[in-house]
Amino acid sequence: MKVPFLDLKAQYDAIAQEVEECMKEVLGRCAFSGGPFVERFEDEFASFCRCKHAVGVGSGTEALWLALLGIGVQAGDEVITSPNSFIATAEAISFCGASPVFVDVEEGSFTMNPALLEGAITPRTRAIIPVHLFGQMADMDGILAVARRYGIAVLEDACQAHGAEYKGRRAGSLGDAGCFSFYPGKNLGAYGEAGCVVTSDSQLADRIRVLRDHGQSRKYYHEVVGINGRMDGLQGAVLSVKLKYLDAWNTARRTHAALYGKLLDEVPLVAAPKEMSYARHVYHVYAVRAGERDSLITALAESGIACGVHYPVPIHLQRCYASLGGSTGSFPVAERCAKEFLSLPMFPELTKEQITYVGGQLVRLSAGRSS
Repeated sequence: MKVPFLDLKAQYDAIAQEVEECMKEVLGRCAFSGGPFVERFEDEFASFCRCKHAVGVGSGTEALWLALLGIGVQAGDEVITSPNSFIATAEAISFCGASPVFVDVEEGSFTMNPALLEGAITPRTRAIIPVHLFGQMADMDGILAVARRYGIAVLEDACQAHGAEYKGRRAGSLGDAGCFSFYPGKNLGAYGEAGCVVTSDSQLADRIRVLRDHGQSRKYYHEVVGINGRMDGLQGAVLSVKLKYLDAWNTARRTHAALYGKLLDEVPLVAAPKEMSYARHVYHVYAVRAGERDSLITALAESGIACGVHYPVPIHLQRCYASLGGSTGSFPVAERCAKEFLSLPMFPELTKEQITYVGGQLVRLSAGRSS
């Protein structure tokens, strides 16, 4: 049996007619950059996230960058985040001229450890970016308590957490703003690059709208230096179609995760991820921990199972951030995760038979290594 890591074609086949009709509508109206289809999606996604505003942009990286600029982060500032994320989280900080400062993560959730946060705050700290990694939200009560005590803004990196919840509240709705990526493989993915910032702060939303459109409040009147960060109309239209299915797709992911969890109880080679008591995990990535990861990846590939690794090098050990002085041992939990994370196939259209096959192969491999 072949089990792909991700199968975007299966999802497209299920909604092809709706997608093609919406794209024809965009083409017929020639509404390619911003415009009514983006505005409609913004309204729908703000409602989905239970926020007042959503501002569509060109990517998740732009969402993070423009949100930081919108709250006033500038050269010389520091922004605290996690070292075990995709590098875009730190890149967005650097694009502002600020410096990323890292805080290690918790063993259970793999998200920012609130108990370590206060020790990273300095007079230069301007914002905190908790990363809702793999579809599970960080412990926002602890993070927000520290941030409020020091008067520091909180921006949620929700790029992997579309529809995730923390104590019943949607990702993106707890901090000053939430930032989303709609990269094609995400739980809510565009058919190209796109992103969004959600917030209930009307002034912040207005600033981000200006920044994404060359800094102009109206055409040819530029209040600040901005960029071309607009979402295009085709992506807005596609995302409106797909948003209708997101809750059902997330439910399917959770069902798959539950089945994986039962099967992996019999596999001492790997440790299944945990859903924290406060969380509704949406499993963008189903990452187990495996002490013999590399050999497992090879063995599973030989059985037709494709896997991934998220992420093999924590950000503080990346060459591009060597100037920050990070070294091995600085953030031990994140570093252990980088060595052990193994991402199993996870997408809504996975079948029970495919998941059972993956679990069975892991049971077989585990038995072979223990004998």
